[in-house]
Order: sequence, then structure tokens, then C-alpha cells
Amino acid sequence: MLKRHTNIALIYFFLIAFLGVMLRIFPIVDMPVNYRFIVHTHSHIALLGWVYTGLTTLIYFAFLKSAAVRKRYRIIFWFTQITIIGMLVTFPFTGYALFSIIFSSLFLLASYWFVYFFFKHCPATLKKKPSYKLVKISLWYMVISSLGPWALGAIMNTAGSGSPWYRNAIYFFLHFQYNGWFIVALCGIFLFVFEQKSYTLSRKVFTPFYYLLNGGVVLTFFLSLLWMHPNWSFYLLALLGGVMQLISFGMLFRAVYARAMSIFKEMSSLVKTSVWMAILFLFVKLCAQILGSFPVISDTVFTNLDMIISYIHWVFLGLVSVLLMAFLYQFQLMKLSLSRLYFYIAGFFLTELLIFSRGMAAIAGIEMTSYLHLLIGIASLWLLIAIALILAGQLSLKD
Repeated sequence: MLKRHTNIALIYFFLIAFLGVMLRIFPIVDMPVNYRFIVHTHSHIALLGWVYTGLTTLIYFAFLKSAAVRKRYRIIFWFTQITIIGMLVTFPFTGYALFSIIFSSLFLLASYWFVYFFFKHCPATLKKKPSYKLVKISLWYMVISSLGPWALGAIMNTAGSGSPWYRNAIYFFLHFQYNGWFIVALCGIFLFVFEQKSYTLSRKVFTPFYYLLNGGVVLTFFLSLLWMHPNWSFYLLALLGGVMQLISFGMLFRAVYARAMSIFKEMSSLVKTSVWMAILFLFVKLCAQILGSFPVISDTVFTNLDMIISYIHWVFLGLVSVLLMAFLYQFQLMKLSLSRLYFYIAGFFLTELLIFSRGMAAIAGIEMTSYLHLLIGIASLWLLIAIALILAGQLSLKD
């Protein structure tokens, strides 16, 4: 069952890569599609299709498979998939309209259903583990993030889409999705893997890590408000949040490195490579957050779409997607070779380099050539081929 669910998640991954190629070649190829509608489809299926389906599959495997709830979980799963497919077939043609909004709203209700299901049926023995505490708070972040989409309707009817509140509602959703739900849940799965090998983070280490991490998640939301040029205190709170997160992950890395490296060394080369790459991606992200809390940096980034996209992709395609695939592989839910992982990472780095370079060129006032748009399109195609190869290998795996 869970291998089929992984297949579905990877199909979404392939589809968002295909849509990504369309978006990249849009400036150089005339296509009979609405660019803005494709952006909406791309972003929704990325977050709610690939990552949500992959993460909930991991959470079910780690915390719920021992409970006799398989049939009830399947109902939740397939209801959720109907809502995602509904968004997939409505957003490209209508954008934000009646049916796409209905399916988006139903998805949020389905996610609440999963959260309730998890809290109710997770075995009591697992609820004492640090991994459970991280997954639990990550699910609450997912619920909190949904306040952003719910608020959009009221904002549209009152202040309109041009209002700062509209933009902030979107940033609120994205922040607590990426920094709360995605990353904190993956930290929980990371600790679960070690707990399965008889290593549990001590309370002395876990308690300060937990509070620093979550304090950082909340405070770094202020980074999303800096485009409004608020009071200096917002910049200070954003900086404090970034520093708290850097310290928290430093504590986690030190604890694991000092006491659990022997366990880590026993893991497969693919998982070890993925974790080391994820550490690199995370370190760059944490540094970017701290730098972004300074006015001169935030003012530059928020006026440069390529810099924003580069940062979002760094977290989504780098940190989140690499770890997601590694943990699915660790739980034997996914077939993945080291060569295909390297091919994916190479495509990821190439697209990041080119998009970041285009952003830097705009900052420096350098005129961009049409060749750069073409190169970004080719790099996106590389990434699509890499994901297609990963999906093809997965579909050959028997359930």
C-alpha cells in the first residue's frame, strides 16, 4: 500500500518538474497557456501533492503502521488525492476560481482529518519519543499555515489582491509550510531513524533544541514582513529567530555527531550522501535567513523575483526533496540508485546557479541575454529527466 502511495507522490514530483520546464521556456516559446495559472498549479501540486503525500506516507510508516487503522487511513488518503487531482485539473484552466477554490478548501479539511487521525491512533509508546514530539508540532504548524489560505477569501472581498494583507497571507502560509511543517517533520523522521537503531536524543539535549527550534520557526516569520519596511524591532526579531535556529541545529548536529556516528556509518551510501547534502542545504538556508534580516539584503531580495525563487527552490528541491527521497528509500518504500540521486543533484545545482546568476545580473544592472533564458530551460529539462528516471525506477518496484 505505502509503496503505491510513494509512486503517487513521485508522479506529482514529475508533474511539477514538467510544469517547471513550461514556466522556464515560457519567455522563449509561445505557448497557448496562461502563465499565472501554471504557476498556481506548479506551486499547489509541489507543496500539497509531492511533499504532503510523501511526508504523510513517512509519518504513517513510522508511527501508525503498527495500529490497526489501515482501512481508515486509506479513506483519508484517497479523499486527499481526489482534492489534489481536482486542483491539478482546475488550476491550469481557471486559476483561482470556484472549483479550484473548492478543491483547495477540501484539501485543507482532509489535512485536518489526517492530523486528528494521527493524534488519536499513534501508539502511546511512541508518544514518549522525541521524534513524535517533533512530528506533532510540525502537524500543528501545518494547521497554523492553513490560516493563510482561509484568510485570502476575506482579504479579497475587503482589501483586494493588491493589499499588503494579501501578500502577507501567502507568505504566512509558505513560511509555516516550509519552515514549520516540512523541515520540523523531517527532523522528526530523522530522529525516528536513529531511535529505531537504539539511539534516542537525551532530554538534556532535546529540550533546549526543541524550544530553540520552534522559537526560531515563529520568529523567522518576521522575515516575510520585511518587504513592508516595518519598525526596526521586526528586523531584530527576524535576526533573533535566525540565530536561534542556527544554534538549535548546531546542537542537534553536535549531539548526533558525538554519539551516533557509528550508527550513521552503518547506513547506506545513498542515505549518508543525502544527509550530508541536506546539512549543506540547511546551513546555507540558515545563513541566508540571518543575512536576510539586515535591511540592505532584505530590500534587495524582495524586489528580485529570481532571488526569491532561488531561495524557495533551494529549500524545496534541495533540502526537503532530497531528505524526503532518502527517508522513503531508508524505509524501503522507494527504489533509488546513487547515480540517479547524483544526476538529480547535479541538475538541481545547475538550475540554482543559473537562476541565482540571473538574479545577481539584475541587481548589478547587467543586461541578460536570451541565451541565459535558454540555459535555464535546458537545466530545468535536465531536472525533469532526472526525476523521470527516478520515477521509472520506482514504478518497476513491486509492491
